[in-house]
Amino acid sequence: MSVKYRFAAYAAFATLACTSFTALADDHAYTEGPVVNVSRIRTVDGKFDDYMKWLDTTWKQEQEAAKKAGYILSYEVVGVEPREPDDPDLLLRITYKNWAALDGALAKGDAIAKEFEGSVAAASQAQADRAKIRTVLGSATMQVLQLK
Repeated sequence: MSVKYRFAAYAAFATLACTSFTALADDHAYTEGPVVNVSRIRTVDGKFDDYMKWLDTTWKQEQEAAKKAGYILSYEVVGVEPREPDDPDLLLRITYKNWAALDGALAKGDAIAKEFEGSVAAASQAQADRAKIRTVLGSATMQVLQLK
């Protein structure tokens, strides 16, 4: 078989393989949507309003800066009725365009922390101080699957 025919055969195979994968992707009943991070927060009794004030000031400013920079799509605070002592009373939801938007998240977050809290060390200390008014119960990062 000549080089010309071999090349044509390889090109045909590659085209067929790519077409097959595209067809398989179209077989899904969903498309991959944005990525969402949800933090579960429980405020200390009597400190709900103090924590909400912090969310409405520093946290909101930082989220708006991240949104303006294109790091995030949206954010929101959701009140939850806790049923058990270890249940959250607030959910903090941040939406990213996709998983790749989380690349370099530490550096992006540090830059925003420096802008609003003066330094990374000051932001870390402020986070430690917030432990007096709330407990972070954990977080989960997930992807929205949008039905077609």
